[in-house]
Amino acid sequence: MQNFTSVKDAYNIQNLVNEALLMKKTPYADKHIGKNRTLGLLFFNSSLRTRLSTQKAAQNLGMEVMIMNVGADSWQLEMNEGVIMNGDKAEHVSEAAAVVGSYCDIVGVRSFPGLVDRELDYSEQVLNQFLKYTGRPFLSLESATRHPLQSLTDLITINEFKTVERPKVVLTWAPHVKALPQCVPNSFSEWMNHADVDFTIAHPKGYELAPEFAGNAKICYDPKEAYEGADFIYAKNWSSYQDYGKILSSDPAWMVDAAKMSLTNNAKFMHCLPVRRNLVVADEVIDSPNSIVIQQAGNRVWAAQAVLKEMILTIMRTESPYLF
Repeated sequence: MQNFTSVKDAYNIQNLVNEALLMKKTPYADKHIGKNRTLGLLFFNSSLRTRLSTQKAAQNLGMEVMIMNVGADSWQLEMNEGVIMNGDKAEHVSEAAAVVGSYCDIVGVRSFPGLVDRELDYSEQVLNQFLKYTGRPFLSLESATRHPLQSLTDLITINEFKTVERPKVVLTWAPHVKALPQCVPNSFSEWMNHADVDFTIAHPKGYELAPEFAGNAKICYDPKEAYEGADFIYAKNWSSYQDYGKILSSDPAWMVDAAKMSLTNNAKFMHCLPVRRNLVVADEVIDSPNSIVIQQAGNRVWAAQAVLKEMILTIMRTESPYLF
């Protein structure tokens, strides 16, 4: 695993899930492999779980970790090529990324979309510029279109809590006060379409995800129909892809509540957090025994640790191929 930016970078997703669950039982078994190696984490946007879980995962592998909030702790970065830098950007990404790469063995970046220009956001400019210039293995901490560490975590959690071999998993849109990106639902859908699950995406009309992410999922415009017989309910808001970045509905009927959960097969409730209570999900659901949001968040460590281990092993194979 040279880079980790999407499900396509995971050679075998079930093996990665199994590795993460093994690490959960023996978190320090591979502490030696990260010795004298450094992970650099750059955040263009706020973070709680991604920042702390990835740092914890790296430390469990014996790595040193450097963290920077880009813009707040560093110069503003220019991402475009061939520009006259006479504006508010003091440093070009070509130099900044290369310098970070000279300090680190693996580089992770988190950068949200602007939700104004769909073509720009879906071109993954920030991710691709860092991939181009760091010269190091690259770890996506969330990009303009995907959040692969979260999606791997979600699959780990589903494997851990499923009670049937092929569970029905429902990704349901829920109302929100802000226009949010499609990163988490895009990525979750991409991973579920590669997993052995019965996958449904439920949302009001106008919230269809890009076809390359929705894939073969069943699309449902009626939340009650979607919930019937579900084993997992994964709630997440996102803004429109077609009418890009817009809020088209705030219908409270889409909030996850006890009445709709009663239609399920005693389903577990999931959310990537942070979540707005009594807007996205009712207290009665998120505080119930069927809510596994805290266990899900805890699994962020093991997802990151499994990925980092694979990336370190790839570096080691490159450095000393005769050892493998």
